[in-house]
Amino acid sequence: MTIADRWLLPDGMDEVLPPQASRMEELRRALLDLYHCWGYDQVMPPPVEFLDSLLTGTGTDLDLQTFKLTDQLTGRMMGASADVTPQVARMDAHSLKRQGPVRLCYCTNVLRAKADQHQGGRSPVQVGAELFGHAGLEADSEIIHLALASMKAAGAQEIHLALGHIGIYRSLVEAAALTEEQESALFEALALKSPTQLAQLVDASVSDPALADMLLALGELHGGADVLSQARERFAGAPASVTAALDQLDALYQGVLARFDVSLYFDLAELRGYQYHTGMMFAAYVPGYGHALAKGGRYDDTGRAFGRARPATGFSMDLKQLASLALASPSHGSIWAPAQQDESLNAAIVALREQGERVIQSLPGQRTGPAEHDCDRCLELINGRWQPTALTQETSAS
Repeated sequence: MTIADRWLLPDGMDEVLPPQASRMEELRRALLDLYHCWGYDQVMPPPVEFLDSLLTGTGTDLDLQTFKLTDQLTGRMMGASADVTPQVARMDAHSLKRQGPVRLCYCTNVLRAKADQHQGGRSPVQVGAELFGHAGLEADSEIIHLALASMKAAGAQEIHLALGHIGIYRSLVEAAALTEEQESALFEALALKSPTQLAQLVDASVSDPALADMLLALGELHGGADVLSQARERFAGAPASVTAALDQLDALYQGVLARFDVSLYFDLAELRGYQYHTGMMFAAYVPGYGHALAKGGRYDDTGRAFGRARPATGFSMDLKQLASLALASPSHGSIWAPAQQDESLNAAIVALREQGERVIQSLPGQRTGPAEHDCDRCLELINGRWQPTALTQETSAS
């Protein structure tokens, strides 16, 4: 191993350097302020928890994403948080125990054993919001609108929103009375978007022609607003829960169109988060990114394992990716101060910093000057007072 190799970061782990770090912090504050204005209270989950708490009710997907370690104090297995949402659900159900709707938001680092196929690397800064205690469509609508407002705040110019509903697939599979093995194969075919494989599986597993046609339709029903009308025709004889799901998607669609200028897309065979979601699901995209920048949906009763089943809906994003949507707003620059030790100079520097100015004081023997430190002004002694003045070519070289 060479000396250079020692400092290589693991695949999927990245560091954030200036000015991107400043942009991320600026955006983090803007988003948390936005959520505060919508009534969301910030929480800070721990970076590690015992596995039996961290992975309760989350299915196998999160288990595979979780780094595991042994607690030296107790000998119990712990996991590094790979997704904040289950932790926030535990807080709502077990720690807070509030009555009625509860709105919580967060922004924290998570760690993943492998790259998330939907949201990039292994060390995201996860930011998002969760709404507990309300099963109605109004809560889902609020979460989608807040996710879109978040992307707008981050500088997204052209947003494409994909809507789906896991309840449609669940209802049809239940009506078809498939075995666990048959359902697993059907799930894989739909996830792979393979019409041939789907047709073979449905033909071999579903005896009811009407249900077989509905399951085949799932693989075809994706596209614009006309998908909903097509779905109502293809699912005319489906269980009432399927019609209810389509009604919910239509209402969400109309609500988004009334408030946001976004492109909408429906995919009724989107099964992302199948083990996790219980109702509507959404993902938001922008050109130039091959994966969703925001994703969310309904995940009712996750808190049941903590003794309190609650309706829940929410979304999450990676702050690193959001911060890359737009360049940091230009700052007003920095002020360069000479290295000399002078009581009046020190007082001037303190006063400027208290006003929010960025003041960089040169150190004795320093060879770099104000230009290398992005300074646009310098402190000069004028009529016995230290005052910031525009940087000239002479002061820039000093």
